[in-house]
Amino acid sequence: MTPETAPLLELQRIRVMRGRKIALDDFSLCIRADEHVAILGPNGCGKSTLIKTITRECYPVVREGSSMAILGQERWDVFELRALLGIVSNDLMLSCTGDAVGRDVVLSGFFSSVRIFPNHTVDAQQRERAEAALAQLGVSHLAERPVEEMSSGEARRVLIARALVHHPRTLLFDEPCNSLDLAAQQSLRQTMSALANSGIGIVLVTHELADIVPEIKRVVLMSRGRVAADGPKDEILQVHRLEEVFAVPVEIARRDGYYHMW
Repeated sequence: MTPETAPLLELQRIRVMRGRKIALDDFSLCIRADEHVAILGPNGCGKSTLIKTITRECYPVVREGSSMAILGQERWDVFELRALLGIVSNDLMLSCTGDAVGRDVVLSGFFSSVRIFPNHTVDAQQRERAEAALAQLGVSHLAERPVEEMSSGEARRVLIARALVHHPRTLLFDEPCNSLDLAAQQSLRQTMSALANSGIGIVLVTHELADIVPEIKRVVLMSRGRVAADGPKDEILQVHRLEEVFAVPVEIARRDGYYHMW
C-alpha cells in the first residue's frame, strides 16, 4: 500500500504520554485520506495530543498490540510527512507572530518553519505557488504586511494559505476559530466548506459544534483520552452523548446544516 492509496491514519490501541500523564489511552481510529471528519470533545480530552501524534510531535509508547501508520507507513521522515499534511493550529499561529510578512509565512510551509530564514533558498516555482495560495484565500494584499499588523482573522487565512502551499493530501485544523470574532469565524467556516468541496481531506479538532461545517459527515467524540463514540454526524451529535462527554446539561439546535450547543 502506498501513501497515495493508504488511509490517512490507522491507530490501533495506542497510548501517548505527556510527561507523566496519559493523554491518549488504548486509542484506536482509522481515517481515510479524503475523508471529512470532526474530532469533538472538551478541553483536556486529548484532541491536541492526537494532532501532535499525527504530525510526529508526540509518539506512542511501544507496547504489545499497539500500532500506528500514517498514509500506510509506520516510519516517516518528518519533513516528507509534513509536505503531505497541511496544519492550521493555535500553536503554529503563536509561532508566526512578529515582523514576518504574509508571503514569507506562506513560503515557510515548504520548509516546515514559521518564516524564511537565511539558510532557506526559495525558488521561482515556490514563490509562484505562494502567490497562488494567497490568492486562493483572498489575501494577496497581505503578502507584504507583517503578521503583527494583521487582524486575527487575516493571520489565520495566511496560515491556511501556508498549509495549502505544498498541495497537501489532508488539512488538519486544531481549534481553528479560537480568538476570532464572529465575522472571522463565519469566514473561516466558509473557507473550510470550500476546501472540503474541492476534494481535499479535512480533519477538524474542536470543542465547538458550530465549527463542524455541513460537509463534515463523520464525528468522533473524545473523552479522557479515549474514543467515546464514532459515526455519522446525525447519530453522534445527540443530547445524551454530548451531556455525557461534556459533563453538563446541553441543548442542541440545527440550522442550514450547522449544529449549535448551549
